Amino acid sequence: MSYVIRMNGNSNGIQKDALNGKGIGRNGISENGIDRNGVSKNGINGNCFSVNGFDGNGFKGIAVHHVSARVPVSAAKLKARRQRWNVRASEMSKNTLNPIRAIVDGMKLTPNPEKPMIALSIGDPTVFGNLPTDESVLQAMKDAIDSHKFNGYAPSVGYLKSREAVANFYSQPGAPLEAKDVILTSGCSQAIELAISALCNPGDNILVPCPGFSLYKTLAVSMGVQVKFYNLLPEKSWEIDLQHLESLIDDRTTCLIVNNPSNPCGSVFTKEHLRNILAVASRHCIPILADEIYGDMVFPSCEFHSLAPLSSDVPILSCGGLAKRWLVPGWRMGWILIHDRNDVFGPEIREALVKLSQRILGACTVVQGALESILNNTPAEFYQRTISFLKSNSEICFSELSTVPGLNPVMPSGAMYLMVGIEMEHFPEFQNDVDFTERLVTEQSVFCLPATAFEYPNFFRIVVTVPEEMMVEACGRIREFCARHYRPLSQESNDLDQ
Repeated sequence: MSYVIRMNGNSNGIQKDALNGKGIGRNGISENGIDRNGVSKNGINGNCFSVNGFDGNGFKGIAVHHVSARVPVSAAKLKARRQRWNVRASEMSKNTLNPIRAIVDGMKLTPNPEKPMIALSIGDPTVFGNLPTDESVLQAMKDAIDSHKFNGYAPSVGYLKSREAVANFYSQPGAPLEAKDVILTSGCSQAIELAISALCNPGDNILVPCPGFSLYKTLAVSMGVQVKFYNLLPEKSWEIDLQHLESLIDDRTTCLIVNNPSNPCGSVFTKEHLRNILAVASRHCIPILADEIYGDMVFPSCEFHSLAPLSSDVPILSCGGLAKRWLVPGWRMGWILIHDRNDVFGPEIREALVKLSQRILGACTVVQGALESILNNTPAEFYQRTISFLKSNSEICFSELSTVPGLNPVMPSGAMYLMVGIEMEHFPEFQNDVDFTERLVTEQSVFCLPATAFEYPNFFRIVVTVPEEMMVEACGRIREFCARHYRPLSQESNDLDQ
């Protein structure tokens, strides 16, 4: 389909035979060279009709004509025509890899038929039904549905009232927020995707924790963005190795991702450590993507500090959502909080986030309709019960596995996870953590996620959301498994003999 532009059409707006391709224009030749027979200089046979500029007497001003063209097919084009189907997947899809799925799908997971399966691998707190969300959260959703107000499209960044609710809930004296600083997303995962997409171009690089949530790499690599892993230190409760972090920065570094509290480590950074992280970002003028989906899910002995109130100059995109703290991951409600007191981001990054949000037309409108009530009316007791349960299960797991020869659990301070180190030299039957956890399923029907999925071999991650009796049983089976396969080193054997 092409277009013919006519200036100041004749009085009746179209020639008698225009629809037959004859007599176009006053002198039969239009501005783009179509002759009286409707044939253009390049051989296009025109059936012309006007689509705009109509008034009571005809067409005035500029008239745009759709031209339905029949183009003679040349021999060269016939030769170039595809002779068979050849539909291929895009490069972006080929570059998209979820490490967890890749590793788990490649494992031979055949549980012991004599023992019921206990999955300590799934980061979904709803799986076992022992951690329901609060009744007030469910009622807010019911009210939103019954109102019939939230069945249509919302603005791509979310309803104004819902964004105001999020801004009010998270605003702090050191980091005030308004509705314009909030973008609602389809879960925290989309918030992370939008943030990376807004800050990075192909060929840039981002700094990602190791061990860390695998989605960061999945998203970045699919966009042509390089991932550089900075080390976390298990001997320091998974604090960032700041010297290593700083050594990775170059002129193509466009974003530092900080996950606090951590998945998979369950660590919670102190205020002092967060300030040290900010100092590195400030020295090198690197913005931060703060993944704070587990914010406030910390044990009573610790305190969660959001990164933004501690920053005096580093711009921060803070990503969060309802999934974990409110125990509704399937509702897919997340957000980006834009903290930019010094206007480093300026209008450009804000506009970028808005444009990117328009690709899927926003988060679920029903959940948006319930959001204000969920944030303001969920009782404090609900949060406390959840945290008390997670802390108790973490203590049980840590206490049980700390006395297992060959294992080194690291006590978490929050979130829903506990990491366990494997002294592989004491388990010579297994090549790595993947082999270890695969055989654990085969013999004991306990599945823990090998930390190779988080770029951190010879550890495994335990999810502590299972019912308490299952946690106790699972730890007992892990102990039995290790006792069967543990081998002391030769020096230790000599010491024992003496």
